[in-house]
Amino acid sequence: MMISTAELSELTEIVRIPSPAPKPQALAHDGEHVWLGSWETGHIYGIIPSQGRVFERIAAPGKPVGATTVGDELRFICAENGDDDNRFIRRYVPGHGFKTQAIPCPDDTGSFLAYDGEHLWLSQRFNKRVLELDPAYRVVRTVDIGEQILGMTWADDRLYVVAWMGKDRGGSRIAYVEPRASHPELVFVAQAPFVAVSLARDGDRFWTHDQRANEIVAFHI
Repeated sequence: MMISTAELSELTEIVRIPSPAPKPQALAHDGEHVWLGSWETGHIYGIIPSQGRVFERIAAPGKPVGATTVGDELRFICAENGDDDNRFIRRYVPGHGFKTQAIPCPDDTGSFLAYDGEHLWLSQRFNKRVLELDPAYRVVRTVDIGEQILGMTWADDRLYVVAWMGKDRGGSRIAYVEPRASHPELVFVAQAPFVAVSLARDGDRFWTHDQRANEIVAFHI
């Protein structure tokens, strides 16, 4: 049963880490490190969260929008070609940087990524939907979310998202959907007291950005 947003509790913050760069945007967690992409600097930062220390920094081929871990690697969505804002999926290998292959996002539109252990999932913010991609990056499933998506990550069999409801409807809400259900439905589970951008998970905790405060936030629901 869908939970009314009026009944939601706030997410439970665990820790805040200063962002190493302004406008933190892309975010992923590999189980040990936080990976952050800054919209302002166009760089990727590998961070040791217990210390808040940057151990890796590299320029992205465009502005990093969304990220997820895929095994020992990462995938980023990058906004490229200046005002044309073309969106591509890029492969990143920690310690080695970005590889040359650039996969165009479907309809040249993509914001955030998640990985279910087999397939990538890509969100299209203003289309209010997520797409499941096969290993050849072809769309094999489309799930309508009904709200703008500001981040997403997999946890067990659920795809968790940051749903942007707009200022008049309550701002950022954490919700999940079971995309392989016969009738996927968005279920709200928590509210964020700030504009949350991006979503990642390290096994026990969720991670997001408080972009206006330039901080990375770990939380429980």
